[in-house]
Formats: sequence, C-alpha cells, structure tokens
Amino acid sequence: MDVEERAARVLREVFGYSDFRGRQREIIEHLIAGGDALVLMPTGGGKSLCYQIPAMVREGMGVVVSPLIALMQDQVAALREAGARAAALNSSMSWPEIAAVERRARAGELDLLYVAPERLLSERCLALLDAAPLALFAIDEAHCVSQWGHDFRPEYIELAMLAERYGRVPRIALTATADAVTRKEIIERLRLREARVFVSSFDRPNIRYRIAEKDSARKQLLKFIRAEHSGECGIVYCLTRASVEETAQFLAQNDVPAQPYHAGLDSRTREKNQARFIREDGLVMVATIAFGMGIDKPDVRFVAHLDLPKSIEGYYQETGRAGRDGLPADAWMVYGLADVVQQRRMIDQSEADDEYKRIATAKLDALLGLCETTQCRRVRLLDYFGEASVACGNCDNCLEPPEEWDGTIAAQKLLSCVARCQAASGFTFGAQHTIDILRGNRTPKVAQFRHERLSTFGVGADLDVAQWRSVLRQLAMMRLVHVDLERYSVLRLTPASREVLRGERRVLLRRLTDRPAANRSRRRVDRSRAIPVEPLAGEMDQGLYQALRSWRLEIAREHRVPAYTIFHDATLEEIARRKPRSTDELRSIPGIGAAKLERYGGTLLQLVEGAR
Repeated sequence: MDVEERAARVLREVFGYSDFRGRQREIIEHLIAGGDALVLMPTGGGKSLCYQIPAMVREGMGVVVSPLIALMQDQVAALREAGARAAALNSSMSWPEIAAVERRARAGELDLLYVAPERLLSERCLALLDAAPLALFAIDEAHCVSQWGHDFRPEYIELAMLAERYGRVPRIALTATADAVTRKEIIERLRLREARVFVSSFDRPNIRYRIAEKDSARKQLLKFIRAEHSGECGIVYCLTRASVEETAQFLAQNDVPAQPYHAGLDSRTREKNQARFIREDGLVMVATIAFGMGIDKPDVRFVAHLDLPKSIEGYYQETGRAGRDGLPADAWMVYGLADVVQQRRMIDQSEADDEYKRIATAKLDALLGLCETTQCRRVRLLDYFGEASVACGNCDNCLEPPEEWDGTIAAQKLLSCVARCQAASGFTFGAQHTIDILRGNRTPKVAQFRHERLSTFGVGADLDVAQWRSVLRQLAMMRLVHVDLERYSVLRLTPASREVLRGERRVLLRRLTDRPAANRSRRRVDRSRAIPVEPLAGEMDQGLYQALRSWRLEIAREHRVPAYTIFHDATLEEIARRKPRSTDELRSIPGIGAAKLERYGGTLLQLVEGAR
C-alpha cells in the first residue's frame, strides 16, 4: 500500500471522512515524505489532520506542541474516541499518570503526544524524546512566535532548537492567522527556511461579518443575542477585566447564561469556567483575549466584540472561533471613537521601540479601514492577507449596502470649530462641547466661555449628536483630528487638517444608520464560495436530532469528555437527515470512523428506527 493509500485509509477508518479538503492531501504527503512545512489554514479548515494523519502513517510518534492544557486534553479525548493512540503530558496530571505516558512513549505505543512548549524544553522531556522513536514535530498556534502578535509567547522562540537537536525529524508549523510579516518571522524564528509554505484560503464563508457603531454596547449585544442566538453558545470579547465582569453580570441578569474569563481570576475559577463552556450547550463566555486560543469547540454560533481589537489578525483569530463545524455563525462587533483613541494611546504609551509602534499603528489603521469600509467586508478582510475575492453576499455591507456621503463641509465645520475655540480661549475642548457649539446648544459651559459668539455656533444644527459623533470618529480614524486623552480628551488639529480647511482634500464619510439585524437562517454553506445555499432545516427530523443530542450528552458525561468529541453537530444532523437503515449506510456519513461505528453504530440505528 503506497503513502497516498495509507493516508486515505486513516482518513476514512479513523476520522470517518472519504475525501481530503483543500490542500490537506498535498500537505500530508509532503510531511509523510519527510519534508518541513509552514501551514496557514483558517480555523475549522482541518489543520489538525495535516499532522495527525502523517503521525499515524510514519514510523514513530508525532509530538504536538500545544499552548493550552484544555486544548490538548480535548484533542487527545477526541483522538481516543476515534481509536487513535494519543496522550498528553501536562501539569494537571499526577506523577503516576505522567510515568505511564512516558513508558508508552519509550515503548513506541503512541501515535501522538501533546506537550506544552515549556514542558518540551525541559531536560526530562528532551531525554524522553531522545529515547523515543519520533515521526514528526507539529508546532500548533505558530503565530505565538511573533513578537508583533497579541498571543506572543517567548518560550515559542526557543523551539528553534528542534531544528538542531532533531534535524532529521520533519517539522510542521501551523496557524490560522499570519500576514506576510508574521509568516517571515515564523520561518526565521523556528528555522524553517527550507520548509514549503502552504497557504489555504483565509475565507470562512459560513461566518457573517457585521460591524456597527457603538451606542449602549451591552444593550446592543443583548438585543443581538435575543434576536438571533437565544440558547446558543457564543464568545463575547471585552478590552478590560472590569468590562468582562460587568458584561457577564448584565447578561446573566437578563436571563442569558454567561460567565467571565480573564487573567485576574484565579486559575481554578478560569479552569472551571472554561470546562463548563467546552462541555455545556448554550453558554456565553465573556472574556478578554486571555481566552480562546486553540479552543476546539465546533458549535460556537457567534463571536461578539464590545471593544475594538488591536489588529485584523487579532480580529480574524478571535472571530474564527465561531462556526468551526461549518454551520452558519456570526462575527458581530460594535465600536466607537473611544475605542479608536484608546488603542492609539496604548500604542503611544508602549515601551516598545519605534519600529514596533509603526507596525502596530499600521495594523490598527488596517482594522479601522475594515470597520469603516462601505464595500464588502470579506473582500477587505481577505485582501489584507493577500487573497483576492469577490463580494460575498453574506456580510452586513453586502446584505444592506451602506451609503457614502460627501462630508467635506461637515468636516470643515468641525475642524474650524476646534480651531476657533482654541483661538478664542487659548486652549482646546472636548467632543461634547464642540458638538454643542456646532448644534447651537446654549449650555452653561458655552455661556461661560462665550462661545455662542463664535462664527461656528449653530452651523451644524442639521446633524444630530449621533451623526456628529460619527463624523468625529471617522475624522479621527483618518487622522484629520487628534483626540488627546492625556489632556481630558480634548480635540486638536493635525497637519492633515489644514488640507481639508483649505478645500484641498475631499472627505467621503460612511452615513450613520440604525440598521436592524439581517434575518438569519440556518443554512448549509458551499465551502467553495462565500455564498450560503439552500436552507436545510426542513429536511431534517428535528425530533430525531434532539434525541441524538440527548444521547450524545449522556455518553459525553459518562466518558467525562466534551460532547463534540463523540460526534459533531454536523454528523448528528446528517444522521437525522438521511436516517440510515444499516451499518453500511451509517458508515457513509462523515465523521463516523471504524472505532465509533463499532462502539456506537447499534445504538444510533436503534435511535433512528425509533424515530420512524
């Protein structure tokens, strides 16, 4: 049996799939042949199979470097359910458990061994690897090596020693997020200069991207969850720990099961909350970016951002945790002027060098461009990663195209007001006072400084407060006005402001709208293009599907593993749709390998028969 046949057999008999997806086959064959690789593949695209299958085909044990204990535990549990010989070494294990795994590794009784980077670098672990037959090294979440990234982990840099110590063992580095700068850094820092680079499409056609202006963010979030994701699992990202706590409490008070996760919680609480999120249905995790990397939960139906991320990479990485099962999911975000100002202040106050600040600023500007674009968001997102695409028909801008308007005169009014306030008083003022002057509001502060005498008093009465804030936010994004947080959030002109005031620069703005949420249906997505296709809910036996989910939950509790390690929702849906009558028909359903067929096939057929 040749290499291709052996790989296809493992895919079919262990994992229950008849065909490889995308570039999986090419990557797997390259690794089996002993080549090194850097693989960029979106979350949910099947990265794990790219090293799991070669580890089972090649002689020896595959060593997987994974950054989180919870992630490696879940992946090991899923592999064991599928009949693979897998184990992990981590700090949550007892010494007898560790010793047992080490014995199996030395004896060649493991296909895959999962370890954290800091453990792999220990003398004890290196001695174990020296004594064990090795098939390959897989470095997951490889973007952690990048010092420009939000997930940077210094111990990842030390993994370069694998190239010297185990030079004949193939290595594969994998990530879902890396622009050209990060790719170069991964190759250099991990010494993968001879590695083949495999870049799959970054497109996640099942995710609907939606970005809106912030206006009472928590109420907007609650409305979104109630309208479209009631009873479903989701992740909400906030910038600060305080905001995490307050948002989780707000949701819980409004009958949305939610819990917090941030680095300020003790480790036991974090582990308990993460375990609940992974194992339970319908739970919402409110978190800082401390949560989520490598979370292998397939049924996250939405990821929401209440604050602006730092970069498109961060946004893509976090939103990618939605819809790993390929079913429809939402990436929903609200942001405002304060978010823009806060992120820029964090960059300016950083102790990093000028080069870091330059790159961080460029990354933030690219994200702001994604937020403010009136074109297809998916096209803009994919273009950042160097991938050409066409309008997707499945983002807010495609479904309800926003309007652009010539905001040059409005910009001139606002900038002129800022300049005249400073000229009249000798110092600058904040956004609300500036807007009050523009709208002709005779507030006590306006009267105190006699700003009703300014020529700009009342010239902006045609726009309401929300519209002026939208104008100001977009001008700040374009660097046509500076918001000085160090001095009470006062507004200052920038060198580029003069071009607008002199009429040398036209300013196009996105019109503020209060668009209702687009109707969302549960649809299968054609993975070859970013267009949802025919609804399938009516074709599935809902009663059987719920019976299958209840049975799966019982088995998962019995085995003390997450439910999705037994079967993914997509597999249960297919059973409820096809209603197989025999073992052969059951075998043809994606996600049912030989071990699971033998273990659960009879029960599944009984459940199907009971639903007829």
